[in-house]
Parts: sequence; structure tokens; C-alpha cells
Amino acid sequence: MADRLESSPGEPAAPKIDTSRPHSARVWNHWIGGKDNYPIDRQVGDRIREVFPGIIEVARHSRAFLGRAVRHLAAEAGIRQFLDIGTGLPTQDNTHEVAQRAAPDCRVVYVDNDPLVLVHARALLISTPEGATDYIDADVRDPERILAKAARTLDFDRPVGLILLGIMGNVADDEEAYAIVRRLLAALPPGSHLALNDGTAVFDQEGARTGERHRAAAGDPYRLRTPEQIARFFDGLEMLEPGLVPVSRWRPEATPFGAPPEVDAFCGVARKPA
Repeated sequence: MADRLESSPGEPAAPKIDTSRPHSARVWNHWIGGKDNYPIDRQVGDRIREVFPGIIEVARHSRAFLGRAVRHLAAEAGIRQFLDIGTGLPTQDNTHEVAQRAAPDCRVVYVDNDPLVLVHARALLISTPEGATDYIDADVRDPERILAKAARTLDFDRPVGLILLGIMGNVADDEEAYAIVRRLLAALPPGSHLALNDGTAVFDQEGARTGERHRAAAGDPYRLRTPEQIARFFDGLEMLEPGLVPVSRWRPEATPFGAPPEVDAFCGVARKPA
């Protein structure tokens, strides 16, 4: 499969999309009201929503957290490079749009392993003239491939914002998941930042765990973790305020209605020290 967003003559065709199996990117797209999904994705998504209605708020607040985190990194922390792994299907305010709105010269590399995401990425994830975007077809379990391909767009001698939103739950083994994040961070220089969230079963334990079982039975498993387990992803980093919190509570926009509800996904943003 071609890796770059640009299509060129002779470029290998994207692999056929398997519409008989759900994919987390398309199920997620269904939860946030998107149209880029198939009947199997809607079937699985609706089944999970029936037993765990809070998944819709998890999805929406996770997307909003992405915007706030990227905006902070680009506008306040001075980050000009982003590696967004498990990007999902393009929608409004994608990582490069938020980052380049703050700094048009930002460079963004997206990583996903769903062929449908690749098709849309080629068409929609278009950079400003001053910056750059690229798309890598890869699995989060292959950090060496990701780093090697990302190096053609990103300069790993300069700080990078590593974005891992809702993706590490696809790696069931805890130690493997921690090792992947450590390997990715090891390739990044001091001053780089990690923005990560992961699903939990804190506020609706029964619903979240039932949804977890439904996803596994449908062939799209997702491992829920405790806040303490999620905190381990940030070992050795300097956590930014307010620390590890539900995605809805990380520097939320001020409203007249008070704090947003707590949802079953915890997040944090942290800096790699010198």
C-alpha cells in the first residue's frame, strides 16, 4: 500500500475493505454521528451503545479533548510536529487543522491501519502550503515501521507531539502496550509531549465491561484499563495540569453550566524532560 497522502501514477491500489468485520475507526465514526461506516460497524456500535449509553459521551468528549490538547501544544507549548497514531476517519478539526490554525508551518503525520481511513486521508488531510501532512498505513504494534516512515516528514531532533487517543486499548497485553509507548517516546527528543487517553470502567462499570465483552465477541476487542494503569503510560514524563483526569475534565471550555460530566475515558498530557 502506498503510504503518502499524494496519489501518483503506478501507485499500488489500496487493499480491499472488509465490510464483513467491524473496525474500531468506523465504529467510532458511527458514535460521533459520521457517515463513513458500514452496516457491521453500526450493528456493533449500536449493540455497545445499548448496554453502555455513556460511550457516546466518551466519543464526543474524546474528540473535544484532541482539539484542546493539540491547540495547547501548538499555540502554547511551541510544538510544530505531530505524530497522530490511530487517527481514525477524518472529520472536523483534525489534528493538522487545529495545529496549523495556531501555527501554519506545523507538520503532521497520521497513522492508521483501516483502508477506508487511507482513502479519506488522501482526499481530505491536506496541509497548508507552509506545513506538511503525511499518512502511514501501519499498526500501532509496529513502532519501528511508524518511526521509520514518519522520519521522512518529521525531524526527530526537534520536539514532537505524540498523539495516542483511544488506541492503546487495542493492545490487550499491558506490558506490550507500555513497551510500545516507551519505544515511541525513546525516539523523541526532550521537549516532546505525549497526549494519551484510554477507556475505563470507573463511572459505569457494568455497562463499560459489558460493552468490552461485546466488542471482543464481534472481533473488535478493546481493553479497558484503570486510571492507575493508564497513568503508567506517563512514567518518566512531566504531567501538565490538571494531571490524569476524565477526557471531559482536561482544561474544558468555560460554560455557564459548570463542569462537564465525568466520562469513562481518562487522559493526560505530559512533557518529556531533558
